[in-house]
Amino acid sequence: MTEPAPAGWDCHVHVFAASAPVRDGHYRPVDRPLAQIEATAEAHGVRHLVLVQPSVYGSDNTLLLDALATEPGRHRGVVVVDDTVTDAELDAMHAAGVRGVRLNRVSPVGDGADPARRFDALAPRLRPRGWHLQWYTDAAQLPAIAALHRDSGVTCVLDHLAGFGLAVPDDHPAWRAAEALAAGGAWLKLSGWYRLGAQAPYAGLVPRIRRLAAWFGERMVWGSDWPHTTFAPEAMPPYAQGWQPVVDALGPGAARALRGRPPSIYR
Repeated sequence: MTEPAPAGWDCHVHVFAASAPVRDGHYRPVDRPLAQIEATAEAHGVRHLVLVQPSVYGSDNTLLLDALATEPGRHRGVVVVDDTVTDAELDAMHAAGVRGVRLNRVSPVGDGADPARRFDALAPRLRPRGWHLQWYTDAAQLPAIAALHRDSGVTCVLDHLAGFGLAVPDDHPAWRAAEALAAGGAWLKLSGWYRLGAQAPYAGLVPRIRRLAAWFGERMVWGSDWPHTTFAPEAMPPYAQGWQPVVDALGPGAARALRGRPPSIYR
């Protein structure tokens, strides 16, 4: 009898082509095609991926959309768009599997525009499509993000543990903002541990994961952040290393349930 295909979700990966033009002032990617991450993920019981547009490609989502088209319906995407994107382009992206827009407030070539202006421009276009807005931000910006999303009707997704690195004090106002966002229906990505001032096996982040998990509950997803662009191409960490902190924080059963549950934001 044939074993069923693995059905788990890795909700934060990137695909790269070394030949594609990139924005100056940031890293230079090597080839990291979709087939490579699919093979790696399937070996760990993960079949579905969420492809996130990396900052080096700006709003040129060609690689991401081409990757989604290789097996329509299997994966999902989160894109970067500029103010000139048309409704027809957004509708075509939705048909391809895109379910959100990313605002990168951290990377050197991220979105430097006023976040309130960008939010006001994007919100009326995201709401009717059921798309979310995914923020890559440091924790200090969470109070402003919470104010933008309050009563907006746009789902908020917070990248990389919402920026709660080891340097963020336990009494920082960002914690209250995160609790408010969670109460308003926001989602949290358990990912990017090495971006948070921690070293493998990331034990120092476990209490922070647990604190946030108490608020976000089932509105959490895990992402490997493959191919780990803060590491040299020849020194990528093992895929399972990014999963272990979730197991340590939530316990094996709850962690398995989280990774196996199809997230509603990617329907």
